[in-house]
Amino acid sequence: MKDNPSVDILIIGAGPAGCVAAMYLKQKGYNVLVVEKNEFPRFAIGESLLPRCMEHFTEVGLFDAINQAGFEKKYGARFIRGNDVCEFDFSDKFTEGWDWTWQVPRAEFDKVLTDTLEKHGVKVLFNTEVLDVDIQPNGSSTSRVKHIKNASEKTILAKFIIDCSGYGRLLANQMTLNKASDVQVNASVFTHVKDVNRPKGKEGTLITFDVLDLNTWLWVIPFSNGNTSLGVVSNEETIKKTKGDAFTKLNYFLNKSEHYKQRFKDCEPIINTYDMCAFSKSATKLYGTGFALTGNSAEFLDPVFSSGVTFATESALKAAQLTALQLKGDLVNWETDYELYIKSGVNVFKSYVKEWYTGNLQTLFFNADDNLENKRQICSVLAGYVWDIANPFVKHHDRILPNLAYLTKMKKNS
Repeated sequence: MKDNPSVDILIIGAGPAGCVAAMYLKQKGYNVLVVEKNEFPRFAIGESLLPRCMEHFTEVGLFDAINQAGFEKKYGARFIRGNDVCEFDFSDKFTEGWDWTWQVPRAEFDKVLTDTLEKHGVKVLFNTEVLDVDIQPNGSSTSRVKHIKNASEKTILAKFIIDCSGYGRLLANQMTLNKASDVQVNASVFTHVKDVNRPKGKEGTLITFDVLDLNTWLWVIPFSNGNTSLGVVSNEETIKKTKGDAFTKLNYFLNKSEHYKQRFKDCEPIINTYDMCAFSKSATKLYGTGFALTGNSAEFLDPVFSSGVTFATESALKAAQLTALQLKGDLVNWETDYELYIKSGVNVFKSYVKEWYTGNLQTLFFNADDNLENKRQICSVLAGYVWDIANPFVKHHDRILPNLAYLTKMKKNS
């Protein structure tokens, strides 16, 4: 590649969002360059996918490569609170669509994606950090990048930039587009362990969210390689005041789980144990002249419903589609067709996250079998179909959850 290449679209970040955007644009005949700060494989969080993103992988030609990798299939999700159990089956949902997806160790998953990109002729510059970006009034940009290992620098000229930098939030940071999220400020501790006591059958493969108290819950995500992702989410104060190093903190919460403390009592971490605080982020704007923000670089809510990767691929595909039209000379309404569209889905999930921590959604989950049609409609949201306004639990997301929870409590107390 030239020392100072010129491309149609520069994509920052080679995670699922960047790979979906790059594959789509490559198929449309555009000259695409992906710049990735890390060397792959590398650890990343966001290991539980939703059925909605299967449509994105299929549309851009990534599905076959992922499917051949043999990742654990995910057919639903289970929520536990003491003796209460609620299980959602993606095949029994309101909205038509995929009824399964995957649980993936992201190091291997993202490597499959980038390997597929390169096989299709998309250039990926690994170990390359974007230092700064200068966008002109006409949307063209000059990005200064540095190779991390040899410190060499170059500039990349592009007609458009799609920021898929995730938690790095490169353009949001540079353009001061960050704003505080209006969901509860939480923290998390997580790692991978060798699941030496994993039971056979469905129990050993099922993703589970174990509610320890109103604000604290444990995730268990089994992988097909015999390892399992373990993590706890709670408010920052609770995580910070828990004594010990990160793995000691995680074990403290694991020991509160009647369902899982025996299964994981002999497990040791096989990677670092991470401690992450204040992970929910937002942005004042998702697009501008010459650029679009996608996925976590635009907004990240909370991991409780595994929405992160699905929003990443949804926004990346939508941004790539609009970019292709714009560069072809078509008139694109980024406000309506991108920002308002993406935020409409984000706002649905945001209501569910907020009502989870008020306890209203937990009330509905653990009484879900009282109304199976409501459960089917909620299941569609949990599967990622948050743009289906035919679903009352999407269309009326901001009021249906607290109202129905109130009626449920009244019925139980009558």
